Amino acid sequence: MIMKWIDRFFCFLLLVFLTTGGLTLSSCRNGQYNEDVKLEFSTDTLMFDTIFTTVSSITRSFTVTNPSPDPVKLDIYLAGGTQSYYSINVDGVAGTEFHDVEIPAHDSIFVFVKVNINPANQNNPYLVTDSVLFYNTQRKQSVQLVAFGQDAHFIIPDHNNTSMSYYIVAHEHEHVHWTNDKPWVIYGWAVVDSLGKLTIDPGTRIYIHHGGGIWVYRYGNIHVNGTYDDPVLIAGDRRESFYSTDYEQWNRIWINEGTEDNIINNAIITNSSTGIEVSALMEYLGNKTIINNSVIHNNRYYGVAAQSADVEMNNCQISNTGSYSLVMQVGEFKLNHVTIANYFSQSKRNEPAFGLSNYYDKGDTRYIGDTRLECNNSIIYGNASFPNEIVTSAYNGANLNYQFNNCIVRMDEIDNHYVNCIFEMDPQFVATYNQDYNLKENSPAIDAGRTDLGITTDILGRARNGVPDIGAYEYYPGSEEKRMRR
Repeated sequence: MIMKWIDRFFCFLLLVFLTTGGLTLSSCRNGQYNEDVKLEFSTDTLMFDTIFTTVSSITRSFTVTNPSPDPVKLDIYLAGGTQSYYSINVDGVAGTEFHDVEIPAHDSIFVFVKVNINPANQNNPYLVTDSVLFYNTQRKQSVQLVAFGQDAHFIIPDHNNTSMSYYIVAHEHEHVHWTNDKPWVIYGWAVVDSLGKLTIDPGTRIYIHHGGGIWVYRYGNIHVNGTYDDPVLIAGDRRESFYSTDYEQWNRIWINEGTEDNIINNAIITNSSTGIEVSALMEYLGNKTIINNSVIHNNRYYGVAAQSADVEMNNCQISNTGSYSLVMQVGEFKLNHVTIANYFSQSKRNEPAFGLSNYYDKGDTRYIGDTRLECNNSIIYGNASFPNEIVTSAYNGANLNYQFNNCIVRMDEIDNHYVNCIFEMDPQFVATYNQDYNLKENSPAIDAGRTDLGITTDILGRARNGVPDIGAYEYYPGSEEKRMRR
């Protein structure tokens, strides 16, 4: 019995030897390496989008393939060595020099690359290049590395508590200007303290790191002074194209109660959890938040959320949010020429584009208050699986008064709260997939608005001709250099 087992064991060893030997002879060809193979790369130039100085990029990679029937042995170098802004990792090993790297026949390896750019005191993006060199005995090849660096003002937290990290950018009785000389990059929360004021100049670019935001604390004040030609951009700090549809890069702009109006003119607010929240911490104090000629889009939950607040919006686009594009609960609200277009596609949307109520809940407490909305010349539309893109809800103990005048609404049934409105009719946007909410020439919104609002231009500064069109964009035939606000 034991002899039979031994015989089988030696047969197994012989089979392993022959198989392994056969594979070795086949792959190594008697230990010879191809010394003149022309390697193949998945790209000849690895490009990075604009990187803020001192902030590391995402990791990108490329593959190196040996197309030969023989193995190849390489030396690999990061050309800039230890002084390079780049760092590389070859098949799991970090370094700047790699010797005798083997790639089997018809096989490949990965090279991973990151870049971290030091400040250069330049406002305009500047070019940072390097290369990864591959030396075979008879051949030298390379892959180019290219990134654009951008110096910036950095807001770094110096206060920490259990719920957030923050830096006070405008203290009590301090008026601070943010200029457009460099981008502003915020880590944590940039706080405007009580009786402080932050003014943001035209063309200023603000990039906020994950989890952070701008907080205008009670009795604080903010003025965003973008223009038609130089809007203010507020977005996430990852500028790589991969993140363009990452809808939750930062938290929100949070505005509390006060006695002075907050003004946001010509802003683009994108890629946050909530674009703007206007809410009272303790009590409603009667100040207004006015938002003009602005785009709030690509946000994970809400575009604008208002609670115990007074909000007015003119010529604004609120689009592509994972929940309500606009939700208003308790307070005074006025919308003129607003396009609410929710074609969110990252996940299923369970809430309509617009919600209005005279109450809201925080924890176990329900807050109830009189609520009034006037909505004029606006579009409320979207692609939800349910029929109505507007929902209203009232609770006993407070009034809920609202009226939609000359609006296009996606509703299967309307009542006397809707005056001269068009319902269940596609607004005919130019391209919802590209978030181009200009109007096509056959749009029912054309020449269908009220004429007594006193709003003479659209979101792009174009004249509203004769009878104004419904929505943020006035119809103009043909393509233009500047057709939509990004």
